[in-house]
Amino acid sequence: MVERKELPAPRKPAAVGLLLTMTLLGVFPIDVVLPSFPALSEHFGRPSSDIALSVSLFAIGIALSQLLVGPLSDTMGRKSLLLIGITVSAIGATGCVLTDDYGAFLFFRVVQALGCGCFVLSQALIQDLFSGLEQQRLRIFLVTCGGIFISVSPLAGTGLQHWMGWRGSFVVFVALAAGVFVGAWRLLSRTAVSSHARPLDFIGAYRTVCGDFRFMAYWLTSALAFSCHFSFIVISPLVFIDQLQLSPETFSLALLGYGLAYIGGGALATVLSNRIDPQTQIITGLSLILLAGVLMFGLSSQLGLSVTTVLLPMIVCTAGTTIARAAAHTRAMNLFPEQAGTSASAGSVLIFIVGGLTSAAISLTPLALQTTLALCLVLLSLLGLALNGLIRHRHRGLLTG
Repeated sequence: MVERKELPAPRKPAAVGLLLTMTLLGVFPIDVVLPSFPALSEHFGRPSSDIALSVSLFAIGIALSQLLVGPLSDTMGRKSLLLIGITVSAIGATGCVLTDDYGAFLFFRVVQALGCGCFVLSQALIQDLFSGLEQQRLRIFLVTCGGIFISVSPLAGTGLQHWMGWRGSFVVFVALAAGVFVGAWRLLSRTAVSSHARPLDFIGAYRTVCGDFRFMAYWLTSALAFSCHFSFIVISPLVFIDQLQLSPETFSLALLGYGLAYIGGGALATVLSNRIDPQTQIITGLSLILLAGVLMFGLSSQLGLSVTTVLLPMIVCTAGTTIARAAAHTRAMNLFPEQAGTSASAGSVLIFIVGGLTSAAISLTPLALQTTLALCLVLLSLLGLALNGLIRHRHRGLLTG
């Protein structure tokens, strides 16, 4: 059982900075390398499809790592596992920089991914070090920043490619990882998130949290909301570059503008968190995603495909995603505070699976991409609303029973 030791006020800004950098490192290694595909292909003498395999292996590696990290952190404590994970990820990134062999590059990419699984502990650390309304406000902030990081990573990757070549993203990762290592060592040593000795039981830990309907429903709600954002990011090069013929630089700027919309979504979510309960926030967020899907259908049918008819609805979707995910995270994580690591890992893997399946389905559909994306927003939001209606129905049944 992990002991909760809330931080003193003077050390909270440092903790927020640590969590923010962990959030960045959790998404940075995936999207930032995309602009370097041609350079990697030339360096290793391999087709781009082989280079794309490194991204797929990274995603698999980080998902498997997260499954192990959560229960381990509930037993070992957050600090030691976080420091180990950061070290492993930095070793993997350093290996990617130094190798000239494609097979070795794939190996070190997987090593980097296994280490990056530790960054899922940001959710557990929020649960450990903060309380009450601070938890939800911080989750809103990190969800907002995570969306911005994902959106601007291609632009950052383009800049690093021009400045330092394909190795640039890995060098910057190592530098950031070193900063997180020092921050975690200094901060968490004074706020030792310790644990009571107990047998490690992976299956039992996951059975406990995943066997709770509300826990799975809230995390699935977050996964559905995230999938709307992630699916747009995945297909955006096909829409903006292939269909609308934008240059890579203009495309990166368009995504930057979309990422900045997360700031507005975060501000709205913060205001709502002070005025309405989390369940109502979830419904509000999902309703905004539904509105975004309907708006995209209307704009595309009247004005056709353009940057405006895609980005305007997605900005509305962004607000809904930020509101719904932060509230759903808080609801889910509060159900098992003594197993925060396991809870965070289970939720993160669920988000990864749903996001990957949804984006793959959109990529393979024979329909027009804008139509498919609009349909995705409508269907996922309706599924989320139905799921939360079932939560409320079950809750009322328990009260009356």
